[in-house]
Amino acid sequence: MRRFTTVLTILIGIFPLTFGTRFLFDGAGAAAGFGITAAAGGFFPVKGIRDIALGLVVLALFALGQRRPTGIILAVIAIVPITDAIIVSTHGGSLIYALLVHALTAAVMLADAALLLRERPATPETAAAPMATATP
Repeated sequence: MRRFTTVLTILIGIFPLTFGTRFLFDGAGAAAGFGITAAAGGFFPVKGIRDIALGLVVLALFALGQRRPTGIILAVIAIVPITDAIIVSTHGGSLIYALLVHALTAAVMLADAALLLRERPATPETAAAPMATATP
């Protein structure tokens, strides 16, 4: 389960980097992928930098081996896709799209946060135990 959580957390950190970069360089195209029609041009860089910053926070904490704090941060920043779902559904976007993209993202983030927070730290005995080798 730890390997699954590791891969999921890394993906959760990488995906916002790709979304954010797209908002910086192709705002109108990214807006359609977000679930709304193109808004004022100033919205795109704000959304792009927000996504990039959130992804980097997750990846930085995780890269430093801070699994539990990463879980806490994931739980806290799950508010972002939740509010994104509300924004999309109340500003001309499809409710189904808002739920399938943004609400599902929030659910995955919260599930990953729960997995990270449930992990038990390695005990000194298990961390230092030599691997068993077969003897002929």
